[in-house]
Amino acid sequence: MIMMERKSIWAGIAMAVALAVTAFIVHSCGIYSFTGTSIQPDVKTVTINYFEYKALKVNPSLSNQMTEALQEKFLKLTRLEQVDMDGDLEIIGEISGYDVKATAITANEQAAQNRLTVSVKISFVNRKYPEDNFDNKSFSAYADFDAMQTLDAVEAGLCEDIVEQLCEDIFNATVANW
Repeated sequence: MIMMERKSIWAGIAMAVALAVTAFIVHSCGIYSFTGTSIQPDVKTVTINYFEYKALKVNPSLSNQMTEALQEKFLKLTRLEQVDMDGDLEIIGEISGYDVKATAITANEQAAQNRLTVSVKISFVNRKYPEDNFDNKSFSAYADFDAMQTLDAVEAGLCEDIVEQLCEDIFNATVANW
């Protein structure tokens, strides 16, 4: 019985040491985080510029919604301080497309489903590591809706989902290196 207790104690100690060593290694790397980012330790600030709206079809709130959502994502998932200009990282974006198209046609040649697609172009500047920079990289996301509904009726909810997906893609392309 005492032998079993000693084995359990040693197993617990071995587990604690293994966890401590793993935590030390991960922490000492400096560039890995559990949010999936790979931001170098000397990168401290980010500038996320207001998204210009250049699409032909107008959605007056989308630029603001896109900018705020991306700022919020960086605030929640990184340790970076957001600054108005000249951040170590800088994201410049524009909304380049906002389109609705039929995606499913019925036997009567009527639309059964429509798709709202939003496209953005992003330029990314890493002032500390310029090899990570990219210019005018395109991203797009879409959401489908029943053709019996008007775009006005579903637009806010669709845009919320689309913006969330676009922010995820932009975040991954800029600081997660995926």
